[in-house]
Amino acid sequence: MPILAGQKIIVMGGSGLIGRRLVAACLRSGAAVVVAGRDRNSDGFQRLKCEVDVDLPFEDVDICNAESVKNLFSAAERRLGPIDAVVNCTFPRNSNFGAKFEDVRFVDFCENVNMHLGSAFLICQEAMRYFSRRNYGCIVNFSSIYGLIAPRFEVYDGTSMTKEIEYIVCKSAIISITEYLAKYLKGKNIRVNCVSPGGIADGQPKAFIERYNKHGLNKGMLDSDDVAGTVVFLLSDQAKFINGQNIVVDDGYSL
Repeated sequence: MPILAGQKIIVMGGSGLIGRRLVAACLRSGAAVVVAGRDRNSDGFQRLKCEVDVDLPFEDVDICNAESVKNLFSAAERRLGPIDAVVNCTFPRNSNFGAKFEDVRFVDFCENVNMHLGSAFLICQEAMRYFSRRNYGCIVNFSSIYGLIAPRFEVYDGTSMTKEIEYIVCKSAIISITEYLAKYLKGKNIRVNCVSPGGIADGQPKAFIERYNKHGLNKGMLDSDDVAGTVVFLLSDQAKFINGQNIVVDDGYSL
């Protein structure tokens, strides 16, 4: 029997770089999935539909709006029936995100932290409310290796890339939210875990990838599929006593 047979899962950010492969992995593992995002007409969602070749339900959601997040859960339940799990692999940011530390404006720092961390809070809060009514549920958040260690700034040398301070702040906090909520929900039969991937290949400059790969133990830069299996495991009953944990998937980059 498939590892997620019969499960009904919301994947928030399911048309993104990691989200698409995660949705496909959940479907292969027997789950029914609702993809939640900003635009059902996005290139990412259209690509996903072609890849999985199924009638995949999509629900629009503004993850920075409490009412919209609340409505998502009831809409997903109307689509699939009672929801068993929610995965949050969204990555909200404003148009100025990506600046080096000395160039970050205070207003942009506050907006990006509010969007990323605030939306993670809203999603966890509403998931807690929904699953508490059922006395069952599973939440998987996404952090990053840079929620655990200081950035290796040298791998960005000679490129226009950097590792943003807002990203570090938010990803560190998401690990703390995961631990907090898992402990807060003691006795509720609701599991809360987090996945922290290493770098994911997405057309980065060759020089960056070569420097990055030197810190890996076997592969270095990962593909989205390399992360999806860990999330599927955390969603499954095989992980029913894994709670409040941050699982690092980075080919040893953070060692």
